[in-house]
Amino acid sequence: MSGIIEQFLFSASITGPICLMLLLGILLRRFNIINDTFIDTASKLVFKVTLPALLFLSIIKSNSISDSSFPLVTYGLIANIAFFLFSTITVKLLLKQNSQHGVIIQGAFRSNTGIIGLAYVANAYGDHGVAIAAIYVAAITVLYNILAVITLSPRSQQSNFGTYRNMLISIIKNPLIIAIVLAFAIHEVSITVPPMLIHTGQYFANMTLPLALLCTGGSLNIGELRHDKASNIISSSYKLILCPLLITLGGFFYGFRGLELGILFFMTASPAAAASYVMARAMGGNATLAANIIALTTVGSMVTTTFGIVILSSFGVM
Repeated sequence: MSGIIEQFLFSASITGPICLMLLLGILLRRFNIINDTFIDTASKLVFKVTLPALLFLSIIKSNSISDSSFPLVTYGLIANIAFFLFSTITVKLLLKQNSQHGVIIQGAFRSNTGIIGLAYVANAYGDHGVAIAAIYVAAITVLYNILAVITLSPRSQQSNFGTYRNMLISIIKNPLIIAIVLAFAIHEVSITVPPMLIHTGQYFANMTLPLALLCTGGSLNIGELRHDKASNIISSSYKLILCPLLITLGGFFYGFRGLELGILFFMTASPAAAASYVMARAMGGNATLAANIIALTTVGSMVTTTFGIVILSSFGVM
């Protein structure tokens, strides 16, 4: 009995702070201490400045990027493509008459790796875990954008060169990818970054997760969950249960243990990405449904991730 309690306490030490920060964001928004203007501005600051700084510093300060990241990233890419295909086939079989297959499928496979996933990893493994996860985030971010365009594009536009050209431009200009590629180049050629720049960047990096989680909590609208219940439940079930279960189980049989298996679990157990709303809206999908999926998976992820940690830690594999 005491062992089970210890495992739940360990799980709560990882998911609890994130849950409390999301709740604080909801309360601050409720009492008008933060508003839409603040959330929009702070979200841009996180995406363009503080999160790139966090990923950049995590990589250049790590001593074991190459040995630990590439097998994990390779498996992650293959597993996520496989799960995308599985989701596409099964969702279309389950909801034959639904016109929002693309939004549902995107919600099923696209995880919030850059904020919630990294927050889980940081709480569990510290800076070293974030450094390894940063490479995973970069590769998966590119993959997610490609798969999102494929699943959200109407059939008549799926071979449109302009669509894929715009996607490629957005990937090349993505601040997260720029920061990670730059950091990896500096890390590989052993360039010494001046301590003053590292200390300055650390100030920005330290802002990332608290500010991002406050904005995520402040942007949640639980009241909208009553719309599109069947689509929402199916997409969220895929995201919170099937995605982490299948990909983590596959990683276990592949041979991952400890940090690598933990990163796989946390990245796939994180809720639907906030970018899925933006992508759905830009490509003519049901943006309300996308927002509902984000809200439900963000709340539900606190529960499913906690139970997942208990199961993995009880078997001693993370």
